[in-house]
Amino acid sequence: MPDSPRASLRDIAADTGVSVATVSRVLNDHVNVAPRTRDLVLQAVERRRLRAEEPVRTRTVYVRCPYVLSDYFGLIVSSIAETLKLHGLRLLLDAGESAQHSDALTGLPDQDDVDAAILLLPPEDGDQLVTLSRTGFPFVVVDPRTPPPPDIAAVSAAHFSGARAVADHLIALGHRDIGVIAGPEDWLASDARLAGHRAALAQAGILLTPNRLRHIEPTTAAGRRAAADLLDQTPRPTAIACFNDKVAVGTLQAARERGLNVPADLSIAGFDDIDLSQATDPPLTTVRQPLQEMGRIAVTQLMRVLDGHQPEALHIELATTLVVRGSTSVCPG
Repeated sequence: MPDSPRASLRDIAADTGVSVATVSRVLNDHVNVAPRTRDLVLQAVERRRLRAEEPVRTRTVYVRCPYVLSDYFGLIVSSIAETLKLHGLRLLLDAGESAQHSDALTGLPDQDDVDAAILLLPPEDGDQLVTLSRTGFPFVVVDPRTPPPPDIAAVSAAHFSGARAVADHLIALGHRDIGVIAGPEDWLASDARLAGHRAALAQAGILLTPNRLRHIEPTTAAGRRAAADLLDQTPRPTAIACFNDKVAVGTLQAARERGLNVPADLSIAGFDDIDLSQATDPPLTTVRQPLQEMGRIAVTQLMRVLDGHQPEALHIELATTLVVRGSTSVCPG
Protein backbone atom coordinates (compact mmCIF):
# COMPACT_ATOMS: atom_id res chain seq x y z
CA MET A 1 0.00 0.00 0.00
CA PRO A 2 1.11 3.62 -0.53
CA ASP A 3 2.56 5.84 2.21
CA SER A 4 -0.90 7.08 3.27
CA PRO A 5 -2.76 3.92 4.45
CA ARG A 6 -5.82 5.75 5.70
CA ALA A 7 -6.32 7.52 2.32
CA SER A 8 -5.62 4.27 0.46
CA LEU A 9 -8.22 2.36 2.43
CA ARG A 10 -10.79 5.00 1.56
CA ASP A 11 -9.82 4.80 -2.12
CA ILE A 12 -10.27 1.02 -2.20
CA ALA A 13 -13.53 1.29 -0.30
CA ALA A 14 -14.80 3.82 -2.85
CA ASP A 15 -13.74 1.55 -5.71
CA THR A 16 -15.50 -1.50 -4.32
CA GLY A 17 -18.48 -0.08 -2.44
CA VAL A 18 -17.53 -1.78 0.82
CA SER A 19 -16.62 -0.18 4.13
CA VAL A 20 -13.15 0.97 5.14
CA ALA A 21 -13.26 -1.54 7.97
CA THR A 22 -13.93 -4.38 5.52
CA VAL A 23 -11.02 -3.29 3.32
CA SER A 24 -8.80 -3.25 6.40
CA ARG A 25 -9.85 -6.76 7.36
CA VAL A 26 -9.08 -8.05 3.86
CA LEU A 27 -5.65 -6.41 3.77
CA ASN A 28 -4.86 -7.76 7.24
CA ASP A 29 -6.04 -11.24 6.18
CA HIS A 30 -8.86 -11.55 8.70
CA VAL A 31 -10.92 -14.70 8.26
CA ASN A 32 -14.37 -13.20 8.81
CA VAL A 33 -14.69 -11.79 5.26
CA ALA A 34 -16.80 -13.36 2.54
CA PRO A 35 -14.69 -14.86 -0.27
CA ARG A 36 -16.49 -12.78 -2.90
CA THR A 37 -15.80 -9.55 -0.96
CA ARG A 38 -12.18 -10.54 -0.45
CA ASP A 39 -11.73 -11.09 -4.20
CA LEU A 40 -13.43 -7.78 -4.97
CA VAL A 41 -11.07 -5.85 -2.69
CA LEU A 42 -7.92 -7.64 -3.85
CA GLN A 43 -8.83 -7.03 -7.51
CA ALA A 44 -9.28 -3.31 -6.78
CA VAL A 45 -5.89 -3.21 -5.07
CA GLU A 46 -4.28 -4.90 -8.05
CA ARG A 47 -5.91 -2.50 -10.52
CA ARG A 48 -4.56 0.47 -8.57
CA ARG A 49 -1.10 -1.11 -8.44
CA LEU A 50 -1.05 -1.63 -12.20
CA ARG A 51 -2.22 1.92 -12.87
CA ALA A 52 0.52 3.25 -10.61
CA GLU A 53 3.11 1.31 -12.61
CA GLU A 54 1.89 2.57 -15.97
CA PRO A 55 4.28 5.09 -17.53
CA VAL A 56 2.88 8.60 -17.51
CA ARG A 57 2.45 9.93 -21.05
CA THR A 58 4.29 13.17 -21.68
CA ARG A 59 1.80 15.85 -22.61
CA THR A 60 2.31 17.41 -26.04
CA VAL A 61 1.77 21.06 -26.93
CA TYR A 62 1.16 21.95 -30.58
CA VAL A 63 2.90 25.25 -31.39
CA ARG A 64 1.70 26.85 -34.61
CA CYS A 65 3.67 29.70 -36.16
CA PRO A 66 2.52 30.12 -39.79
CA TYR A 67 5.47 32.38 -40.61
CA VAL A 68 9.19 32.06 -41.27
CA LEU A 69 11.06 31.66 -37.99
CA SER A 70 12.94 34.93 -38.31
CA ASP A 71 14.62 36.82 -35.49
CA TYR A 72 11.14 37.95 -34.37
CA PHE A 73 9.11 34.74 -34.39
CA GLY A 74 12.23 32.65 -33.81
CA LEU A 75 12.86 34.30 -30.44
CA ILE A 76 9.31 33.68 -29.30
CA VAL A 77 9.27 30.05 -30.45
CA SER A 78 12.68 29.35 -28.88
CA SER A 79 11.46 30.75 -25.57
CA ILE A 80 8.29 28.64 -25.77
CA ALA A 81 10.35 25.52 -26.51
CA GLU A 82 12.72 26.11 -23.58
CA THR A 83 9.87 26.80 -21.15
CA LEU A 84 7.86 23.76 -22.26
CA LYS A 85 10.94 21.61 -21.67
CA LEU A 86 11.28 23.01 -18.13
CA HIS A 87 7.70 21.91 -17.47
CA GLY A 88 8.31 18.44 -18.89
CA LEU A 89 6.09 19.00 -21.93
CA ARG A 90 6.80 17.92 -25.50
CA LEU A 91 6.65 20.41 -28.37
CA LEU A 92 5.07 19.69 -31.75
CA LEU A 93 6.03 22.58 -34.05
CA ASP A 94 4.15 23.61 -37.19
CA ALA A 95 5.96 26.58 -38.76
CA GLY A 96 6.39 28.23 -42.14
CA GLU A 97 4.18 30.34 -44.36
CA SER A 98 2.53 27.29 -45.96
CA ALA A 99 0.81 26.72 -42.61
CA GLN A 100 -1.25 29.88 -43.22
CA HIS A 101 -3.35 28.02 -45.75
CA SER A 102 -3.95 24.85 -43.74
CA ASP A 103 -7.10 24.19 -41.74
CA ALA A 104 -5.04 23.41 -38.68
CA LEU A 105 -7.47 24.31 -35.90
CA THR A 106 -10.53 22.26 -36.81
CA GLY A 107 -8.97 18.87 -36.17
CA LEU A 108 -6.97 19.77 -33.05
CA PRO A 109 -9.51 18.51 -30.47
CA ASP A 110 -9.61 15.10 -32.20
CA GLN A 111 -5.85 14.49 -32.11
CA ASP A 112 -5.18 11.99 -29.33
CA ASP A 113 -1.48 12.86 -29.21
CA VAL A 114 -1.98 16.63 -28.75
CA ASP A 115 -3.04 18.01 -25.37
CA ALA A 116 -2.96 21.78 -25.92
CA ALA A 117 -1.78 24.47 -28.31
CA ILE A 118 0.02 27.81 -28.48
CA LEU A 119 -0.96 29.83 -31.56
CA LEU A 120 1.33 32.65 -32.76
CA LEU A 121 -0.36 35.47 -34.65
CA PRO A 122 -3.08 33.09 -35.91
CA PRO A 123 -4.50 34.10 -39.31
CA GLU A 124 -7.90 32.66 -38.34
CA ASP A 125 -10.63 35.09 -37.30
CA GLY A 126 -12.10 35.36 -33.81
CA ASP A 127 -15.09 33.14 -34.63
CA GLN A 128 -12.80 30.22 -35.45
CA LEU A 129 -10.95 30.68 -32.17
CA VAL A 130 -14.25 30.77 -30.29
CA THR A 131 -15.32 27.54 -32.02
CA LEU A 132 -12.09 25.87 -30.91
CA SER A 133 -12.51 27.21 -27.38
CA ARG A 134 -16.04 25.78 -27.12
CA THR A 135 -14.71 22.28 -27.68
CA GLY A 136 -12.84 22.58 -24.37
CA PHE A 137 -9.47 22.24 -26.08
CA PRO A 138 -6.89 24.33 -24.13
CA PHE A 139 -4.88 26.93 -26.04
CA VAL A 140 -3.21 30.33 -25.71
CA VAL A 141 -2.76 32.98 -28.41
CA VAL A 142 0.49 34.92 -28.69
CA ASP A 143 0.49 38.30 -30.47
CA PRO A 144 -3.12 38.02 -31.73
CA ARG A 145 -3.82 39.39 -35.20
CA THR A 146 -7.37 40.49 -34.28
CA PRO A 147 -8.85 41.44 -30.89
CA PRO A 148 -9.05 38.14 -28.98
CA PRO A 149 -12.48 37.06 -27.70
CA PRO A 150 -12.90 37.88 -24.00
CA ASP A 151 -12.66 34.30 -22.70
CA ILE A 152 -9.55 33.27 -24.65
CA ALA A 153 -6.10 33.57 -23.06
CA ALA A 154 -3.76 35.84 -25.03
CA VAL A 155 -0.33 37.42 -24.59
CA SER A 156 0.96 40.44 -26.49
CA ALA A 157 3.12 43.51 -26.15
CA ALA A 158 1.80 46.96 -25.23
CA HIS A 159 1.71 48.20 -28.83
CA PHE A 160 -0.18 51.43 -28.12
CA SER A 161 2.15 52.74 -25.43
CA GLY A 162 5.24 51.67 -27.37
CA ALA A 163 4.17 53.55 -30.49
CA ARG A 164 3.15 56.57 -28.46
CA ALA A 165 6.64 56.64 -26.92
CA VAL A 166 8.14 56.75 -30.44
CA ALA A 167 5.97 59.68 -31.51
CA ASP A 168 6.58 61.51 -28.22
CA HIS A 169 10.33 61.07 -28.77
CA LEU A 170 10.18 62.50 -32.29
CA ILE A 171 7.99 65.40 -31.18
CA ALA A 172 10.40 66.18 -28.34
CA LEU A 173 13.17 66.43 -30.96
CA GLY A 174 11.18 69.16 -32.71
CA HIS A 175 9.61 67.10 -35.51
CA ARG A 176 6.14 68.20 -36.61
CA ASP A 177 5.97 66.68 -40.09
CA ILE A 178 6.05 62.98 -39.29
CA GLY A 179 5.24 60.18 -41.70
CA VAL A 180 3.96 56.81 -40.50
CA ILE A 181 4.47 53.51 -42.30
CA ALA A 182 1.94 51.26 -40.58
CA GLY A 183 1.28 47.53 -40.88
CA PRO A 184 -1.72 45.85 -42.52
CA GLU A 185 -5.02 47.53 -41.71
CA ASP A 186 -6.59 44.32 -40.38
CA TRP A 187 -3.86 43.63 -37.78
CA LEU A 188 -4.50 44.38 -34.13
CA ALA A 189 -0.88 45.44 -33.61
CA SER A 190 -1.06 47.82 -36.56
CA ASP A 191 -4.26 49.43 -35.25
CA ALA A 192 -2.84 49.79 -31.74
CA ARG A 193 0.47 51.25 -32.90
CA LEU A 194 -1.21 53.69 -35.26
CA ALA A 195 -3.53 54.75 -32.43
CA GLY A 196 -0.48 55.34 -30.23
CA HIS A 197 1.13 57.54 -32.88
CA ARG A 198 -2.09 59.47 -33.41
CA ALA A 199 -2.58 60.03 -29.67
CA ALA A 200 0.88 61.58 -29.24
CA LEU A 201 0.54 63.70 -32.37
CA ALA A 202 -2.93 64.91 -31.38
CA GLN A 203 -1.68 65.94 -27.93
CA ALA A 204 0.96 68.05 -29.66
CA GLY A 205 -1.65 69.58 -31.96
CA ILE A 206 -0.43 67.66 -35.03
CA LEU A 207 -2.78 65.98 -37.50
CA LEU A 208 -1.61 62.82 -39.26
CA THR A 209 -2.87 63.45 -42.77
CA PRO A 210 -3.59 60.65 -45.28
CA ASN A 211 -0.67 61.66 -47.50
CA ARG A 212 1.69 60.96 -44.57
CA LEU A 213 0.32 57.48 -43.83
CA ARG A 214 0.98 54.18 -45.61
CA HIS A 215 -0.31 50.68 -44.76
CA ILE A 216 1.93 47.84 -45.97
CA GLU A 217 3.00 44.26 -45.37
CA PRO A 218 5.84 44.66 -42.84
CA THR A 219 8.83 43.70 -45.01
CA THR A 220 12.02 45.51 -45.92
CA ALA A 221 11.08 45.71 -49.61
CA ALA A 222 7.61 47.08 -48.89
CA GLY A 223 9.10 49.56 -46.43
CA ARG A 224 11.53 50.79 -49.06
CA ARG A 225 8.70 51.40 -51.55
CA ALA A 226 6.47 53.14 -49.01
CA ALA A 227 9.32 55.34 -47.79
CA ALA A 228 10.23 56.28 -51.37
CA ASP A 229 6.64 57.38 -51.89
CA LEU A 230 6.73 59.56 -48.76
CA LEU A 231 10.19 61.00 -49.45
CA ASP A 232 9.36 61.95 -53.04
CA GLN A 233 6.67 64.31 -51.80
CA THR A 234 7.27 68.06 -51.53
CA PRO A 235 7.81 68.91 -48.80
CA ARG A 236 8.99 65.58 -47.49
CA PRO A 237 8.50 64.53 -43.85
CA THR A 238 11.38 65.17 -41.45
CA ALA A 239 10.81 61.89 -39.60
CA ILE A 240 9.21 58.51 -40.33
CA ALA A 241 7.88 56.12 -37.71
CA CYS A 242 7.92 52.54 -39.05
CA PHE A 243 5.78 49.53 -38.14
CA ASN A 244 8.83 47.39 -37.39
CA ASP A 245 12.60 47.31 -37.76
CA LYS A 246 12.50 45.62 -41.18
CA VAL A 247 10.33 48.43 -42.54
CA ALA A 248 12.78 50.89 -40.95
CA VAL A 249 15.69 49.24 -42.80
CA GLY A 250 13.80 49.67 -46.07
CA THR A 251 13.24 53.32 -45.14
CA LEU A 252 16.98 53.74 -44.53
CA GLN A 253 17.63 52.34 -48.02
CA ALA A 254 15.14 54.73 -49.63
CA ALA A 255 16.70 57.68 -47.80
CA ARG A 256 20.21 56.76 -48.97
CA GLU A 257 19.02 56.37 -52.56
CA ARG A 258 17.87 60.01 -52.38
CA GLY A 259 21.13 61.24 -50.91
CA LEU A 260 19.58 61.94 -47.51
CA ASN A 261 21.65 61.73 -44.36
CA VAL A 262 20.09 59.88 -41.42
CA PRO A 263 19.51 61.43 -38.95
CA ALA A 264 20.67 64.89 -40.07
CA ASP A 265 18.09 65.11 -42.88
CA LEU A 266 15.62 62.45 -41.79
CA SER A 267 14.93 60.67 -38.49
CA ILE A 268 13.76 57.04 -38.67
CA ALA A 269 12.35 54.87 -35.89
CA GLY A 270 11.44 51.19 -35.91
CA PHE A 271 9.70 48.75 -33.59
CA ASP A 272 10.66 45.31 -32.13
CA ASP A 273 14.39 45.80 -31.40
CA ILE A 274 15.48 42.70 -33.29
CA ASP A 275 19.23 42.15 -33.78
CA LEU A 276 19.06 43.86 -37.16
CA SER A 277 18.27 47.19 -35.48
CA GLN A 278 21.78 47.38 -34.02
CA ALA A 279 23.52 46.34 -37.26
CA THR A 280 22.34 49.27 -39.39
CA ASP A 281 24.29 52.49 -39.95
CA PRO A 282 23.24 54.38 -37.96
CA PRO A 283 21.72 51.93 -35.44
CA LEU A 284 17.95 52.21 -35.21
CA THR A 285 15.94 53.96 -32.57
CA THR A 286 13.23 51.41 -31.88
CA VAL A 287 10.84 49.91 -29.34
CA ARG A 288 11.93 46.80 -27.52
CA GLN A 289 9.28 44.10 -27.29
CA PRO A 290 9.81 41.44 -24.59
CA LEU A 291 9.64 38.64 -27.16
CA GLN A 292 11.16 35.91 -24.99
CA GLU A 293 9.03 36.91 -22.04
CA MET A 294 5.94 36.62 -24.27
CA GLY A 295 6.86 33.00 -24.93
CA ARG A 296 7.44 32.23 -21.25
CA ILE A 297 4.18 33.89 -20.15
CA ALA A 298 2.25 31.99 -22.84
CA VAL A 299 3.48 28.66 -21.45
CA THR A 300 2.68 29.77 -17.89
CA GLN A 301 -0.86 30.68 -18.93
CA LEU A 302 -1.23 27.36 -20.73
CA MET A 303 -0.02 25.40 -17.69
CA ARG A 304 -2.76 27.00 -15.60
CA VAL A 305 -5.36 25.98 -18.17
CA LEU A 306 -3.98 22.42 -18.33
CA ASP A 307 -4.10 22.18 -14.55
CA GLY A 308 -7.78 23.11 -14.59
CA HIS A 309 -7.44 26.73 -13.48
CA GLN A 310 -8.80 29.81 -15.15
CA PRO A 311 -5.93 32.27 -15.82
CA GLU A 312 -6.20 35.27 -13.51
CA ALA A 313 -5.71 37.65 -16.46
CA LEU A 314 -6.95 36.38 -19.81
CA HIS A 315 -5.38 39.16 -21.87
CA ILE A 316 -1.84 40.07 -20.80
CA GLU A 317 0.01 43.03 -22.32
CA LEU A 318 3.73 43.16 -21.55
CA ALA A 319 5.44 46.53 -21.26
CA THR A 320 7.62 47.83 -24.09
CA THR A 321 10.70 50.07 -23.86
CA LEU A 322 11.84 52.88 -26.13
CA VAL A 323 15.49 52.36 -27.15
CA VAL A 324 17.07 55.55 -28.51
CA ARG A 325 19.98 55.08 -30.91
CA GLY A 326 21.56 57.04 -33.73
CA SER A 327 18.78 57.09 -36.35
CA THR A 328 16.88 59.95 -34.71
CA SER A 329 17.97 63.49 -33.88
CA VAL A 330 16.68 67.06 -33.66
CA CYS A 331 14.56 68.28 -36.54
CA PRO A 332 16.66 69.99 -39.24
CA GLY A 333 16.06 73.69 -39.69
